[in-house]
Amino acid sequence: MDIPGILAMVIGFILVTVIGIFLSGGNPMEFVQIASVLITIGGTTCAIIISSPWGRVVNTMKIVGIAFNPPKENPAETILMLVSFSEKARREGLLALEDDLDELKDDFLQKGIQLVVDGTDPELVRSILETDLGNIEARHGGAKQMFDDAGTFAPSFGMIGTLIGLIIMLKHIEDKSMLGSGMATALITTYYGTLLANLMFIPIANKLRERNNEEVLMKEIMIQGTLAIQSGDNPRIVKDRLVSFLPPALRDQVTEGVDERMR
Repeated sequence: MDIPGILAMVIGFILVTVIGIFLSGGNPMEFVQIASVLITIGGTTCAIIISSPWGRVVNTMKIVGIAFNPPKENPAETILMLVSFSEKARREGLLALEDDLDELKDDFLQKGIQLVVDGTDPELVRSILETDLGNIEARHGGAKQMFDDAGTFAPSFGMIGTLIGLIIMLKHIEDKSMLGSGMATALITTYYGTLLANLMFIPIANKLRERNNEEVLMKEIMIQGTLAIQSGDNPRIVKDRLVSFLPPALRDQVTEGVDERMR
């Protein structure tokens, strides 16, 4: 769980909606207006339902959970496992890897190793796995796009609320009692829309982009590792090829782990 990210969002809302208002001499309750909530949040929600597949909308909370949960797979551990598969395949043959299939928790890697064990042509293995990866990226892109859209819709509906408030003010310009409510609706809806976009929707979209990049990196490592195993590469070559995907800080950790395993 990405605790710092969740805390930052909560603290951000508290700073902007409570502490900041108090320090400015205002009362947070003055910023609570049902009409503005209906215009901004209600309008944004309806626009998202219109523009996104219903199944994706229903899974919104699941998508948010993905954004704030780190990936289950560890790149270093995955590389060590692939190198060990390479050693085993060179000693006992590719068919020996069939005994390890049930222990693999990642369906993508399990499919790749199963294709190798079944003697599938290397180019076909690559094609199947890359097609799977493309579909994963497309699915992730759709989830991110929903929050990108929300980050666009929320300020727009805030502006619609502003227009409604201005229209009310102009229509009752001679009635001073209506000017206050009209001005409040005009400004608070913009406040709501901007707040939601910049402290919720856009940050979540950025989180989803990062999670996608992390998973794509893992899948690329799995594809290259699977193909290297199939081609019978030396385990050290497999290690060198796969650690090139990692940042320098993790490369030494993986290299040390492989060296200890191969002694």
